[in-house]
Amino acid sequence: MEAGLAIAEMIASLGKPTVSLVLGGSHSIGGPLAVSADYSFIVPTGTMVVHPVRSNGTFIGVTQSLRNMERTQDRIARFIAAHSKITEKRLVDLMLNPTQLVKDVGTLLEGEEAVREGIIDEVGGIHQAFKKLYELIDEKREKPSEM
Repeated sequence: MEAGLAIAEMIASLGKPTVSLVLGGSHSIGGPLAVSADYSFIVPTGTMVVHPVRSNGTFIGVTQSLRNMERTQDRIARFIAAHSKITEKRLVDLMLNPTQLVKDVGTLLEGEEAVREGIIDEVGGIHQAFKKLYELIDEKREKPSEM
């Protein structure tokens, strides 16, 4: 989680045009990675699983471990909300949804649903992603002081 969030922060702060494309499934830390770009796409059959931070294994200091997991989850939720159009509250509601996943909580969103929820900007594929990237590059060239 830490490494994935760090990579997402790096992408978000590049200062160069970036576009992401969700193919197949974007699960777990894939959410922050998908929204870290300037513009995001998802293919129609792509999925995003939005779920709370999970862990397994032995816990020492259960209360402290839970607090640390909650803080990590809050950081992830804030990042996604700051880099997309979904509110942090709505995202947490989707994370904690007990009705969709059989043995877990969370929400599975298909392409159009991810766009409707405001996590992803648009449904599209590689062609649309490259087209948007070139548009963003052209916009940057017109405003060279921002490079």
